[in-house]
Amino acid sequence: MTNPEMPPPIVDSNWLQSQLMQRPDDVITCDVRSTMSGADSANDFLGRHLPRARLVLLESALAVEPAGTEGRHPLPTPAAFADALGALGIGNDVTVVAYDNQGGAFAGRLVWMLRIIGQPAALLDGGTDAWSGPMETGPGATQSVERETVEWPLDAIADADQVVDHIATGGVVIDSRAAERYAGEIEPIDAVAGHVPGAINLVFGENLGPDGRFRAPAQLAERFSEARTDPRAIVYCGSGVTACHNALAMEYAGLELPRVYVGSWSGWSFDTNRPVATGGN
Repeated sequence: MTNPEMPPPIVDSNWLQSQLMQRPDDVITCDVRSTMSGADSANDFLGRHLPRARLVLLESALAVEPAGTEGRHPLPTPAAFADALGALGIGNDVTVVAYDNQGGAFAGRLVWMLRIIGQPAALLDGGTDAWSGPMETGPGATQSVERETVEWPLDAIADADQVVDHIATGGVVIDSRAAERYAGEIEPIDAVAGHVPGAINLVFGENLGPDGRFRAPAQLAERFSEARTDPRAIVYCGSGVTACHNALAMEYAGLELPRVYVGSWSGWSFDTNRPVATGGN
């Protein structure tokens, strides 16, 4: 199997339109949604989506059921991931461009998962709001394909003990959640408020400018300056989803793609033996 060239982690509407025209059989768009939003994802998708789009649900395709210290959104097994994408007609040899209407908060998870296993994938900058091309309606023509199972690379993922060890040796660990959750002032989802001791806070949403698009790579490089000299940096969030947004932003800025602690705060805080810190950076 030979994959096409890996695109940059973030692409714009013009790039995607060009690719869809030049390589109509080799580029697939993925509309990534979560049932956490409370919306009717299937009906919303049927009513309006990008050309060649597949509906990919976070909870059923990109994660499995919550599992204690593994967090609220553990990764599926490689075989289950392959089966889910194969059922959507997404083979190993296509380029995937994922989008959402949440600034990439959900779609970034799919892009990260694909990029770490070597499949060309990118996040559409600005999502549906920035798309200037035609839209489609209906379910689309999706024919299942056989998809090769690719194991998760261990060097792309961190667990709680690796987070502890990395901080102990002076490494950079980044909490991607809102500042008030990091500080322990509020916690709307998990049982315990606070953050991993020694982690710094860089809110994923601040990767975007006022127009809802990613800041320029140079600006992002400055934002993540503390990780410039740490090729093994680790990012986490509440459940390993929005941390992927920070991971892609760092790669877009020219830094090494960091490891993602998939269990994140939901997994860390489930273990009552783990210490908890509060307060700001």
